[in-house]
Amino acid sequence: MTPMLLAVTVGFALVVPSLAWAQAAQAHRDVTYARGDGKDLRLDIYMPAGAQAPPLLVWVHGGVWAYGTKAEVPMVFVTNGIATASIDFRQSTEARFPAQVHDIKAAIRFLRARATEYGYRAERIAIGGDSSGGHLAALVGVTNGHKELEGTLGSYLNQSSSVQAIVDYYGASNLMTILAQSTPYGVSVREPGLRRLLGAVPANARVLAELASPVFHVDPSDPPLLLFHGDEDPQMPIEQSHELESVYRKMGLDVYLDVVRGAAHGGELFFSPERVQRALAFLRRTLVERPMP
Repeated sequence: MTPMLLAVTVGFALVVPSLAWAQAAQAHRDVTYARGDGKDLRLDIYMPAGAQAPPLLVWVHGGVWAYGTKAEVPMVFVTNGIATASIDFRQSTEARFPAQVHDIKAAIRFLRARATEYGYRAERIAIGGDSSGGHLAALVGVTNGHKELEGTLGSYLNQSSSVQAIVDYYGASNLMTILAQSTPYGVSVREPGLRRLLGAVPANARVLAELASPVFHVDPSDPPLLLFHGDEDPQMPIEQSHELESVYRKMGLDVYLDVVRGAAHGGELFFSPERVQRALAFLRRTLVERPMP
């Protein structure tokens, strides 16, 4: 996804994008949060200009679990007062699942432990992502404390990897149904990606595929969820978002699915003023206004 700079205000201080933004906002780049397989795992932190103790969004990039970098981050959240940490993690070409989730949870523990140093709020953290990053964001969000998925990476195992809200842009939710729901083009994209991620197609790796599927982990303690999915997505079936929405509703949880009419897999429609307003309002309600439990 191409980073986008949009100006919308919904309760957060409005920062109009300009050439001066990069100088005014504080960016901490290439911060090492852990090591995995002998490799430094890094993240970038973007602090909004003029914000005092802003909430934090952890962003997970897409790329069929195999491509992409932390540079692929929607800066619209930063320009509207939300600190954003974009993370790199081991790709499926480097390590199979659940390495990706172990890395992301280690990043959240690091970010929570170092909140005072960087200046965002530690008690309320959201996670978001697009495509395969949306899948990983949702999975991390609904598996707080899951023994197999927490991992042991990083120096802050005493910290929680929990998040208080999830924003999922057209991500997978059930790896056992995704191929049957896909178009022929979708299968051509997803099947090789799933083989890299799991080591086999889901039908031949059922235990691992279910472990990697958010729909199998949802319980009444899970955080609010906002889903965006295009109704013309040719490679990530919209049924994947409907499945996760349905499980959330059955649990009586806070969920909203925004079906983006005419949208395919990514693109500017997902960051139209209307959609940005919805995402910002959701993050304000869940990270700022919602009482602590």
